Amino acid sequence: MGQFARTWGAGISAAALIAGSVGTAVAVSSPSSAPSKPAASSTALTTASANATMKSVRAWQQFRIRGVVKSLRPGSKVTLQQKQGRRWVSLPASMNTTSRSTYSMRVVLGLKGHNKLRLVDSRKRVVSPVINVWVR
Repeated sequence: MGQFARTWGAGISAAALIAGSVGTAVAVSSPSSAPSKPAASSTALTTASANATMKSVRAWQQFRIRGVVKSLRPGSKVTLQQKQGRRWVSLPASMNTTSRSTYSMRVVLGLKGHNKLRLVDSRKRVVSPVINVWVR
């Protein structure tokens, strides 16, 4: 089962890379995802905004997370993270900000229930507020 989930997640990631459209990312939530390190300090800059286009979605239904990151240079990479238990896990969903430091990321979640999401920069200095999405 675990190998199937990893293989399937890798397939989805590969499909997102093959699609090649700017601003496209697929977030596949699976328990086998490797946990990420927490932010370096509790005083992380929270200068990123983040809003989900939908607060409640069906499993595997696409929605978007949009926002602005003022404290990073345009073209900086932002990554989507999901709270799994006590840890924030990086999902295979990332993109570079636009020339105006905005982003609009396509997201698909399969883990049913209450999902807490956030965006972080590559150095985990900038953290967005938590986005709550319910997957039915």
